[in-house]
Amino acid sequence: MELVPTMRKVLLSLLVTTALAGVAGEAVAQQVVKIGLSAPLTGIGAANGKDMENGARLAIEEANAQHLHIGGQEVKFELDSVDDQGDPRIGVQVAQKLVDDGVVATIGYYNSGVALPSAPIFAKAGIPLLDPAATNPQITRLGLTNVFRIIATDVQNSGNAGNYAVTVMKAKRIATMDDRTAFGQGAVEEFRKAVQAAGGSIVTSEYTNDKAVEFNALLTNIKGANADLLFFSGSNAQAGLIVKRMKQLGMHTQFVGSGGIADTVFVQSAGNAADGALAWEYGRPIDALPEGRAFGLKYKKRFGMDLLTFSPFSYDCTWIAIDAMKRAGSTKPAVFMSALRSTQYDGITGHISFNTIGDLSNPTSTLYQVKNGKWVPVTTIGAR
Repeated sequence: MELVPTMRKVLLSLLVTTALAGVAGEAVAQQVVKIGLSAPLTGIGAANGKDMENGARLAIEEANAQHLHIGGQEVKFELDSVDDQGDPRIGVQVAQKLVDDGVVATIGYYNSGVALPSAPIFAKAGIPLLDPAATNPQITRLGLTNVFRIIATDVQNSGNAGNYAVTVMKAKRIATMDDRTAFGQGAVEEFRKAVQAAGGSIVTSEYTNDKAVEFNALLTNIKGANADLLFFSGSNAQAGLIVKRMKQLGMHTQFVGSGGIADTVFVQSAGNAADGALAWEYGRPIDALPEGRAFGLKYKKRFGMDLLTFSPFSYDCTWIAIDAMKRAGSTKPAVFMSALRSTQYDGITGHISFNTIGDLSNPTSTLYQVKNGKWVPVTTIGAR
């Protein structure tokens, strides 16, 4: 009489075991693939760093929703974000952490000064580094073969700015100021080269540091030099303070900024003095891109805020890495690295392909001007 319930228990146990084995088999079949991201998630660059992180996260969420199969296996992508704080020393430390975490690609950087010492760490590990924001030209001139940049360099963006200042704006007496960071100093140097190549004149070159909030002495020097144009490369908050102080000093010098300045932080810092200020930014206006407006709406729906400058670039970087894995049929960096080099991808930021050193083949820059408290595009040109 007791054999029947016993047999039922055995059969039930077998069924449960079989079901669990099936679930375990499915879990094993799904491969977890980590994509790293290094950006300043705290500190002075945190807003742009978070914007970069959001762009990469959005791409990964979309990829996972498609249940992609690579090499015959379903993959689940995970974003491994680290806070480099915009500090080269910390950047190197967290770069090694990403390598130790087993990421197959990394999205970074925002700060050129962090990118330069960190890129070799990924090169040594054979991990691709996709650059959405750091623009110092030396990043792709280190002799590394793992770096891919999808944004114009300072040679291109600041070069356009310098040529335009002389040939279009007809500036005769030009001043420069930078914050001594790798980005700021590098951008001003490329601007200076372009001004001189176009036959222009630099009457004074001033510099500060990336923590400064007082610029009275420097601006007094620029006013004394009777400069008709000031090109500044540094943080957006500093740029806003500089423009505000220029107005207080009664200066009529045209302010021109570079890279990342065209955002609300600048306008808020400068107040009413912002109107008329100019800034050269990387790429095309988001609304001028075929998928730009839709991306902006999608971003706001997901994160509850408007995008800043670099989320479209980090979004494209992430999808480029995933696309290379798909085309190569592998998530191993050693295998899909070559697919990255042959990238032909139509992203949010435009068509993306790379030259022999990993820079964008078709970079563009856009000049913006503040009108009634808002940045308005003036012109977009390709690299010279």
